[in-house]
Amino acid sequence: MPIAVDIDVMLARRKMSVGELAERVGITHANLAVLKNGRARAVRFTTLEALCEVLECQPGDLLRWEPGPPEDGDTVVEAVEAGEARPGAVEVDAVEAGAAG
Repeated sequence: MPIAVDIDVMLARRKMSVGELAERVGITHANLAVLKNGRARAVRFTTLEALCEVLECQPGDLLRWEPGPPEDGDTVVEAVEAGEARPGAVEVDAVEAGAAG
C-alpha cells in the first residue's frame, strides 16, 4: 500500500493504548484497528483531525507515502471519471472501509 499508517509509532511516543485513543477520538476499537493496520481505503478529515488533536501531532506524523503499486481497484479519480463514484465519495471513514474490505 503506498500510504503507510504510523499510528503505532505515535501511540508508543505518547505512551497511550489503542483503547484509550479510540475512546478519546470517538471511534470504535475495530475501526481504529482497520485504520492502524493499513486496511482503511480512506479516512475522513474530521477523524484525522481528532487523531492529531489527541496525539498532539501533525497528519504527516501519522501518514506517509511509500512507493509501490496501488491496492486493487481503481483510484477515486478513475472511478469518478468513469461515472462510478461521486467526487464526494472520498469522504469514507474507517467504518465503511472496514466493512467493504
